[in-house]
Amino acid sequence: MDSQSIHPDLEPIAFLLGRWEGAGVGGYPTIESFRFGQEIVFEHNGKPFLSYQSKTWLLDDEGAMVRPLATESGHWRSLPERQVEVLLSHPTGIVEIYVGEVVFHKIELQTDVVARTATAKEYTAGRRLYGLVNGNLMYAYDMAAVGRPLTSHLSAELKKVG
Repeated sequence: MDSQSIHPDLEPIAFLLGRWEGAGVGGYPTIESFRFGQEIVFEHNGKPFLSYQSKTWLLDDEGAMVRPLATESGHWRSLPERQVEVLLSHPTGIVEIYVGEVVFHKIELQTDVVARTATAKEYTAGRRLYGLVNGNLMYAYDMAAVGRPLTSHLSAELKKVG
């Protein structure tokens, strides 16, 4: 749909719309650091939410794709007074509900609810920061998992490609 048909409630987060691609770095106290590629797509259908899909893949030292990594999908809902709710689902057996706030082109989120299947790895909380910087989508993601408190896990810079 074109930008004129975006639901008015989405105005604070409309800057996310489109397809974004780029690269980032990841790590955690329990794993080795790594480089990854990523594609994120934010779409809408005229209703008051954005559909969201993210795919990542491991990169080698030359920047070539090695293998798929994580994927997640969900919906972003803009609320009154620049509040936002994000619902995410992971094929590894984890679902998350984030709540947060939009300030200009910056979105700060933290988990309100995390649910896991019996076979999912231990994951208890997340915090995400998204921002539009010089036209690029940048983000940082902290997670609490495997008995560790919120700790830096991922960061990336993505360029709008569609």
